[in-house]
Amino acid sequence: MMKKLLLLSLFALGFTFSSQAQEIARNAIGLRLGDNKGFGTEINYQHGLKENKRLEFGLSWHSGSKTNAYKLTGLHQWVWHLEDGFNWYAGVGGGLGSIQFDKKHDYYHTSKSDTFVFVAGDIGIEYNFNIPLLLSLDFRPEIGFGDYRDDLNFDIALGIRYQF
Repeated sequence: MMKKLLLLSLFALGFTFSSQAQEIARNAIGLRLGDNKGFGTEINYQHGLKENKRLEFGLSWHSGSKTNAYKLTGLHQWVWHLEDGFNWYAGVGGGLGSIQFDKKHDYYHTSKSDTFVFVAGDIGIEYNFNIPLLLSLDFRPEIGFGDYRDDLNFDIALGIRYQF
């Protein structure tokens, strides 16, 4: 009886510690659905490095009647466990992009393009389901350097990713 009680206690203690450990997926791919200042929809990939660190890469684009643009983003993130599948994360990084836009004036038409670089921060919360689905909501401020993007932009986005 004493052995069973000891084994049950060790099992319960081990389960408690293992459920508190932070686990992030080795890989996750999906969409980050943001506003137009961040160029809208982003194809997004996350790669886990260690227990609480990962890299995130994104490709966003915007195509309209007067504007065509793309942006590549790379971030290094730290992830912390909150409770029951919830995590919060913060990161830093940057990227580069290109934009081409047309302007119509009364008597003439101009086309302009610009390549820019930017630095970015990232802070958000995510929920890791028991199935390989990850939902996140984040805030990403960016400071751009270029003729077109030479200011501070804020992007809030919903992320939907498949983990593998």
